[in-house]
Amino acid sequence: MAQLWGGRFTKATDAEVFAFNASIGFDRRLWREDIEGSLAHAAMLGKQGILSGDDVAAITAGLDGIRDDIESGKLAIDESAEDIHSFVEAELTARIGDAGKRLHTGRSRNDQVALDMRLYIRKRIDETDEALLGLLKTLYRLMEDNTDTFMPGFTHLQKAQPVTLAHHLDSYFEMFRRDRGRLADCRARMNECPLGAGALAGTTYPLDRSCTASLMGFDRPTRSSMDSVSDRDYVIELLSALSLIMMHLSRFSEEIILWNSNEYRFVEIDDAYSTGSSIMPQKKNPDIAELVRGKTGRVYGALMSMLTTMKGIPLAYDKDLQEDKEVTFDAVDTALSCIRLFGGMLSAMRFNREIMEKSALGGFINATDAADYLVGRGMPFRDAHRVVGELVLYCIERGKRIDELTTEEFKEVCALFDEDIHEAVSLRSCVERRNTAGAPGSAAMRETLLEAGKYLEEQG
Repeated sequence: MAQLWGGRFTKATDAEVFAFNASIGFDRRLWREDIEGSLAHAAMLGKQGILSGDDVAAITAGLDGIRDDIESGKLAIDESAEDIHSFVEAELTARIGDAGKRLHTGRSRNDQVALDMRLYIRKRIDETDEALLGLLKTLYRLMEDNTDTFMPGFTHLQKAQPVTLAHHLDSYFEMFRRDRGRLADCRARMNECPLGAGALAGTTYPLDRSCTASLMGFDRPTRSSMDSVSDRDYVIELLSALSLIMMHLSRFSEEIILWNSNEYRFVEIDDAYSTGSSIMPQKKNPDIAELVRGKTGRVYGALMSMLTTMKGIPLAYDKDLQEDKEVTFDAVDTALSCIRLFGGMLSAMRFNREIMEKSALGGFINATDAADYLVGRGMPFRDAHRVVGELVLYCIERGKRIDELTTEEFKEVCALFDEDIHEAVSLRSCVERRNTAGAPGSAAMRETLLEAGKYLEEQG
């Protein structure tokens, strides 16, 4: 296939150089965006009188035909083309003649590819956001169903204080809600149209850049023609947002892997989201959670790749920028599949409520409440902390939990303890008395669920 350049060259490109330079193998997925941008560019050229009405009509019909034929499978993308832009233009010219050659008037491949990437990333942000919204809805349903499912809260992977499963899941609800906010910020900042920037210095043709921006749903044209073609901040912002999403998914996956273990048995992963062992017939492995955890590094790698690529590029366009596509395509595909599969796994998962509650009774998880009891009797907290430490040691030596002690045993450690200490250190009481905003108590969780429900309703 003929290249879009070559007039000043006297010999053909070396075959290995051409293959190294070509991007059709991965930028072929931009064909929809390339046609969308070309349709808008042609319409603007016609509006400005740069192209005749006949040329615009021919170009539009030709591009519509190419789009329909690729979608139907009638037209295969030619792998011998240098890139998707040259393929579309060559196919258009073959179909409509010289009018196809006029399409590139006032345009460079530099602003063309920058446009295609923005259009593509904008669509994938919307897909990722929709997937996150679905995950948030799954979390919300689980929170509603588990406001009285008691479980241990941990610090340093040691039992710390009792919470509910709803309260624990709300932490991830907040993480993924922030992730949606970051995607929205990225989308808003990148929603400017670079078309018309030319190679780097604009063009002598009287283009209406606001027209093309409007036709493609951009808020405005980009301001600087040099920055327009050399900017990949929006790619890095997206990869950063995806890295945070994957980090949150990985943390959640790590907990599910622990909870699924024989030592915890907090959850039962559905058979549809598990696999077995080729040698050990008893095994049921949390493969989806482990793969999500593993694929997190892959998305991190894409972010580091782009940061490294961009750190030494002088203005304006350089061929290094071609490296933005493969890593970005892979990172978006990876994150999107992880969000969707994780949500499905979570939705089908069964929580072993009795085992979680039994676990919450161990590990002196009510020690802080015993200290708060003494503070309520007038003891300074630091002294109460020491006394309850002695109480825990007393329990360890006798192999008992705090709530299993008799009133006499409590008094043996500190005379301020009385009969009502048993109610004060009961699991339900320890949770229910915590009703500050964002806490696990039922009153606080009702407010949390009310706010989360309103958020989801507003989001559609």
